[in-house]
Parts: sequence; structure tokens; C-alpha cells
Amino acid sequence: MSPDMSLYHSSTKQKPGHSSLGSSCRSVAISGLLLLLLCTLSFSYHWSQSLIAFYLPFRLSCLSSGPGPGPCPSTGTPTNVNHLVFGIVGSVNTWKHKRPYIESWWRPNVTRGYLFLDRAPSKELQDWPPSSPPFRVNEDITKWEVYPRIARPVQVRIFRTILETFRQGDRDVRWYIMADDDTVLFLDNLVEVLSKYDHTKYYYIGSTSECITSNFDLSFEMAFGGAGYALSYPLVEMLATELDACIKRNPQLFFSDHMLHICLADLGVSLTRERGFHQIDLHGDISGFLSAHLQSPILSLHHIDVIDPIFPSMNRSEAINQLMKPAQVDQSRLLQQTVCYNRERNWSISVSWGYSTHIYENILPRSFLGKPIETFKPWLKRAKPPFYLFNTRILDGNPCIVPHVFFLKSMENATRNEIVTAYTRASKRGLPACALGGNHSADPISRVLVFSPRRRHIEAGRIECCDVLADNQNTTKVRLRPCMFGEVIA
Repeated sequence: MSPDMSLYHSSTKQKPGHSSLGSSCRSVAISGLLLLLLCTLSFSYHWSQSLIAFYLPFRLSCLSSGPGPGPCPSTGTPTNVNHLVFGIVGSVNTWKHKRPYIESWWRPNVTRGYLFLDRAPSKELQDWPPSSPPFRVNEDITKWEVYPRIARPVQVRIFRTILETFRQGDRDVRWYIMADDDTVLFLDNLVEVLSKYDHTKYYYIGSTSECITSNFDLSFEMAFGGAGYALSYPLVEMLATELDACIKRNPQLFFSDHMLHICLADLGVSLTRERGFHQIDLHGDISGFLSAHLQSPILSLHHIDVIDPIFPSMNRSEAINQLMKPAQVDQSRLLQQTVCYNRERNWSISVSWGYSTHIYENILPRSFLGKPIETFKPWLKRAKPPFYLFNTRILDGNPCIVPHVFFLKSMENATRNEIVTAYTRASKRGLPACALGGNHSADPISRVLVFSPRRRHIEAGRIECCDVLADNQNTTKVRLRPCMFGEVIA
């Protein structure tokens, strides 16, 4: 080591305290600066959050703990039936008659909501059944200055039920479902469908009428109220501040659902369509419509009193309760159409799960069988074709395209993971056998058994497929299964 280097090392060894003190001072200074920076950032963050809360009243209302309605949603949890509140419009005069329809889908101690009546029930109805929604009486608006100019006070009562349902003050609400007392709802499917949407945004969800004339007379862009519709909490919260003012601006409007459409249009909110809401602006036998239900979960059926009972040899209430039996097991599959073929006999078999099966004595593509058979008539007698917003097919007596029809008779568990639904013949077809070569008559068949998994697990937008199993002389057996990749149903 050189003399210079030795001198350097000697000097550094002689002054260790000075070097250590300098390092400590620098560390303290740096730590102080970091602490100051963290405090500044923390203050800025909390201040910005306060500003956001100030300018977003909906979010602020969720943070408040004061009285009054508020969603306070747990956005990380899936939507369930407890997040729904139902506003049902009824009448004292028709309550006894409509009660079975409501009780077919209402779940006591599970569903939340109210039946709004036009006046207080009489003494004989005061002993209100726990199997029904609790009742409320709609508010009196006869003292309004604009009341003499209101064209349809009854329709205003129905429309204002949205506001009065909101005023009940239910907590943790994500969706308000509004419907008539002659509407049957399918709760599990409603939950599944509404779960697709962000309940913290403005949503007006429903569907149009089946008949072109009904839409033309009112609007092609409105949810028909009898079918029911869903409104997100923040939309109802906003609408509640404007609803009465909108009525007073438009006293000439004739229908409650049209009033809602007009008022929401003024607020810049348009309809989101879900085709499973069914107004049923149809008359007569709708079995052809239900047997080829569109590829969408069924959400509602309206006008139960106008159509024929949906199952033969039953009254309307019995028929609805019959449909609810499979609905209690698997609503996602209910009325969904599946088509398969018995090639040996040249048969096409169409299954509307939980409702009906059809056997055709011919091989027919699904594109044809997916068109409802026009067993029904349009809502208005004065209507001229085209009648409907969907394609139909008319049975002309051709035995090669007229089905043998079977309706749900019973259901049972075949195994722990499989369900069997049994369908029996409604009546004799009354036609000769299809005369095409190689075809066989289905006249001897009196029953169809459909085996299906306990729960329907398929991709969104896909249908199920099925196989025809070995059968005996009077029973045909079908097993539902997921479709294979690229499988053609034709």
C-alpha cells in the first residue's frame, strides 16, 4: 500500500463519529419528506372522495344511515329475489277472482312487495291471507287541480303505484317489478335475467305486445304494463321526483304504461327489451304459442282471464298451478323448445319442457317447428294482416305437418340428478297417417316421457338437443342433453 493510501485510511479511521452523524441527519430528512408526501396524498384522496360523494347524490344516499328508502347495494353479491320489490295493481271487486293467480307465484316470507287496491277492503276481507302480498290502498288524487282534466283516473292510479311502492321505504332494493293482478310471474327467471344488468344504472326493462296493431296504436318502444316490467332503483328514485309533474303535463294520456313510456322518454331513458315478458294480446287457445316459445326465459304471462285455460280439461287457476309444478323445479328450462328425430319411423318430436310435446309423422327442420302454430286469434277483431310481431304457421289439415299433441300430466324424479316429465295425449288427431314413404303412424302413442338433467346448464343463446330412446307400443321416450359442437337439428 502506498504512503498516500495509508494516510487516507488512517484519517478515516480517526473520525468515525462525524460520518455516522451525517448519515443519520440525511435519513431523518428523507423520512420527514416521505411522511409529508404521504400525508398530502392521503388528504387529497379523502378530499376528492368527499367531492365525489357530494356530486353523486345516489352514492351519498347509500352511505347515509338516515330513514327512507335506499338501495345501499352490495354490488359484490349476486342479485337474488330479496333484492326485488313487487308492485301489483288490483281491485277490491276482482280480488277474490284474481287471488289464485298471484298466489301461484308469490312466496310468503320470501318475496317483498304490495298489492295496491282502489279502496280499503270490506270487513269480510280484513282477515288478509298470509299467502298473498300485503295490501295497500292507493292515494286519493281527486283534490288535484288538474284532476277534472285527467282522461283516465284509473290509469293514473295504476301509474302512480310505482311512486307509492317506492314510498314504502324498503331497503336494499335493486329492482322494482310492476305488474297487474292477472299476471303470473316467474321469479327464478326474473332474478337470472335481471342479474345481467347493472342495477346501479337507469334501466327500464320490458317487452312490447305480440300484436302489431296494439304497438301501432300506442308505441313500438314501450313496455306493455300487463306483462310486467322492471325498473332499477336509481331510475325509480329519479322518477319519483318527476312522476306527478309528468301526469299533470299529460292529463290526456289513456294508459298507464304509455304514461310511463312518455315520462321516461322526457327523462332520456329508453326501453331495454326482454322478450320473456308476455303481454298475451291474444284470444283463445295459446297452446300453439307456448309450444314453440321463443329462445328466451319466460318471465311473465298476462291476460289469464282472456285466453282459454292453457291445459285442457282444467279451469284457469288449475292450469296455472299445473304449469307452476315444473316451474318450481327448473324455470330456466320451462317452455324451452327442443327438437329431435326418430329416423326409423320418420318422426319429428318437439318438446316444450314442462308444458307439451308434439309428434309429427314427418322429418321437419327446427326452423319450421320453431314457428308457433296459429291456434290463437289477434287481440282486436278489426285488425288486418299481418297480425303478429312473429312468424306463425297455419295447420291446413295436412297429416304430414299436423302434430299429435300431448300435455304435461305429471313429473317425478327418475334419479337424484334426473327428472322425468310425463305428457299424455290431449285428444285423437282425427287425421289419416302421413302418406309419405317410410313414415309410421303415431296414433298408438298415448304418452311421452322426457328425461332431463335436474338443472339446465348450457351456453347462453344455445338450445338443448335430445335423443329418442327405445320405446314400447304406446310410450315414446326422449332424453334431453347438451348439443354437440356443430350439431344440426334438421
